[in-house]
Amino acid sequence: MLRIIPLLGLAIGLLNVPAYASADWVQDLQSNAVKSKQCPAVHWGPDPGRYSSWTSHSNRLIPVYTFGTKGAGLGIDLDSYTGEKSPYRDATRLSRLYRTDTRLSVCENADYMDQTNIYDLQRAAVEAGKKHVIVVVFDGMDWQTTYAAAIHNLQEVAYREGRGRGTHFQEYQANDTTQFGWMVTSPARDGVQVDVNRQVVKNPNSGLAGGYNPLLAGAYPWSVCREPEYLIAKSADTAARHAYTDSAGSATSMFCGVKSYNAAIGVSVDGYPEPSVAHLAQADGYRVGVVTSVPISHATPAAAYANNVNRGDYQDLSRDLLGRPSAMHPEHPVPGVDVLIGGGHGVEVLADSAQGDNFVPGNKYLALADLKAVDVENGGQYVVSQRREGVLGNSALAEAAHQAAHDGKRLLGFYGVTSENSKDDGHLPFASANGGYDPAPGVDGNRPNYSQADISENPTLAEMASAALTVLGAGDHPFWLMVESGDVDWANHNNNLDASIGAVNSGDDAVRVITDWVEKNSNWEETVLIVTADHGHYLVIDDPELLIEPAAADK
Repeated sequence: MLRIIPLLGLAIGLLNVPAYASADWVQDLQSNAVKSKQCPAVHWGPDPGRYSSWTSHSNRLIPVYTFGTKGAGLGIDLDSYTGEKSPYRDATRLSRLYRTDTRLSVCENADYMDQTNIYDLQRAAVEAGKKHVIVVVFDGMDWQTTYAAAIHNLQEVAYREGRGRGTHFQEYQANDTTQFGWMVTSPARDGVQVDVNRQVVKNPNSGLAGGYNPLLAGAYPWSVCREPEYLIAKSADTAARHAYTDSAGSATSMFCGVKSYNAAIGVSVDGYPEPSVAHLAQADGYRVGVVTSVPISHATPAAAYANNVNRGDYQDLSRDLLGRPSAMHPEHPVPGVDVLIGGGHGVEVLADSAQGDNFVPGNKYLALADLKAVDVENGGQYVVSQRREGVLGNSALAEAAHQAAHDGKRLLGFYGVTSENSKDDGHLPFASANGGYDPAPGVDGNRPNYSQADISENPTLAEMASAALTVLGAGDHPFWLMVESGDVDWANHNNNLDASIGAVNSGDDAVRVITDWVEKNSNWEETVLIVTADHGHYLVIDDPELLIEPAAADK
């Protein structure tokens, strides 16, 4: 029987929601919301009367899911950083962390950790001799984003706070070694200016300082914010404002253990290079790998290993990742990662001022000369697998991974899509909530349009993760691996609920590949897995019941 949606007491947006089940409920919900600019189910931003009033990041608390950590000892167990151990209970620790006045951020009852504690946990795992340390970053996935995906997946509202269920990473128990917490993601500062050619920060103490005020924002990721403008640094009281992070400063915190400025890649707030966990692990004999669904040198994959004062210096960031001379390391390159798989293929530009004087016209993310130099066919260390016309991406990447593992070589996978109506190309095809590759339009009015070739010639993120594990796990070596589901962030920037749910599920598939690999090839005594996000956006779920298909709600 068809469910007729009851009156909500508000006329606003009521006509946006079909009163009957459709072939794709979330897609229709998103499409109608974009057309009418209103929706009774959800909205984005501080204005509840508009479907979209904010398309950037926010300063929300972010969930942290860990596996192989419970009872694993000081520094590895999540309890090392939460509750009484929270750095937000200690004014001295916070001042050292942010290098500024943090009085508004001190909370004697804080249960949450800081983003830099993700670094601390990884480092402790490496120092304790854990054989496999893996981090999965869902870029831009806050608690609300996960909640929307879980409701869609379960077709019921199964929880309203806490860890919840509805995705693999929420439900998987890892032999009762999993834990759940949440963290602050605010940076040291935003608004810093840099010189990419000289690799220096010109004004390290400028811009808005970071912090987190639970009295305004709430003590939990699911809290209702008392002052909605606070989360986007627009509080009426200017003294109460705190900067919200970008992906670069955020990833630098998680992988290098320092608060830095927005746009920083593996550098301190003063612009000096900081070693990442991957560097430390590599020096200790670990293989290291970086996998992403977006371009290979975007902020999160770059900060996992590279060093640069500007996140937009893409070609130089790729040079660090591949062990080539770069702007930050011109004479003594860093060793490079053992596995690098991601997007960027086919994105060609003639000029890019953000990349400095050494930019080479051609591919925006990977200069052709660098690609040729690292290829084993030219005497380099990497078996290279690129998107090729008429070639199945998953098969080609898997074959290259097996070759690299057999021959003791490194692996570079370079894939992605380009389109005429997007300025942000190079990512894998975006999935929709129903599992297809046809999400509804975002607030920019554009709807992704992928050819069959776009889909077949690219591997999925899960298949990329599998290829990385094939190489890193060969020969029984210890390894460190970062996998990024970057399309969550791109979907949320575009206030696209349909693509956002699809992206969460695509990333969840990669998490399942990882946990399956651990169960088959390792165990949770020698493996640590962290699943988290780098920052939040501003999805607000006004009526979670309206995310359920009417036909399902009647069952």
